[in-house]
Amino acid sequence: MNAVMTAGKQTAFVGVRGAIRCQESMAKHTSWKVGGPARYFFEPQDLDDLTAFLQSLDSQVPILWLGLGSNLLVRDGGFDGAVIAAHRGLRAMKYLGDGRLMAEAGISCARFSRFAARHGRAGAEFLAGVPGTMGGALAMNAGAFGCETWNLVEEVDLVDRGGAFHRQSAQSFAVSYRKVEIPKAHWFTAGYFRLGEASGQDEAITVRSLLEKRAASQPVRLSSAGSVFQNPLDDYAARLIEASGLKGARCGGATVSMQHANFIVNDQQASANDIETLITKVRETVADQTGVVLEPEVRFVGEGQ
Repeated sequence: MNAVMTAGKQTAFVGVRGAIRCQESMAKHTSWKVGGPARYFFEPQDLDDLTAFLQSLDSQVPILWLGLGSNLLVRDGGFDGAVIAAHRGLRAMKYLGDGRLMAEAGISCARFSRFAARHGRAGAEFLAGVPGTMGGALAMNAGAFGCETWNLVEEVDLVDRGGAFHRQSAQSFAVSYRKVEIPKAHWFTAGYFRLGEASGQDEAITVRSLLEKRAASQPVRLSSAGSVFQNPLDDYAARLIEASGLKGARCGGATVSMQHANFIVNDQQASANDIETLITKVRETVADQTGVVLEPEVRFVGEGQ
């Protein structure tokens, strides 16, 4: 039995083997390096461990599924729920033959891209430029360089709130730009992908060139969450932000990147509130000056202070 102390009493998680920590600072686990504490922070060892945790967790406790913490802003007041750190335990990856590959939710997109290339498969090169996990890529139809995750998906595995697993075909989901309609209280645990056959070293060269392009155009060495806003139809959020004179705009320790206007970086010990305030300022200014209302690509969770 795994037991933790919370609010002065012991809470039991029967059959759970993975680490559970209380009041864990989310600043340690988000790419912006901000965020207050989570009530529970769970690192599953495998799928059975995940089931045990979900079956033991009070049904009223909210759940946040965490990958590498990109595209996520946890507010300074923290998250009064359970964070499941998929990238710590759900890391199986297999080549199934006939161009099919399986990756669990905790596998990084970059690692999956390299794995596909090693097995002579083409089509996943763009994932080398996605700063997250395959679980996150499935949940938001992540993309880069004009390509999208769900163009590769054949099937997915999901877990529900009760710890039961379900396999569904890609066709059973409504998928659009940076959006996937997922059944309530379900989370992706794995994806099954079909990729084309690679030709020689072309894919390795493509991956390298895409990573070089990303490093040249994005502030990859600073704390950010990736692109903050979705690109509107037939335009680019970065162009609109720059045209609105917002490059270098600052709120506290957060600033709009001078290298790429659709990135907000934490370069001076920003708070989550600094970042959210700057996001709001950018959105309102662009709307006032261009008439375009930018939609955040970032997910906001938790409470302010």
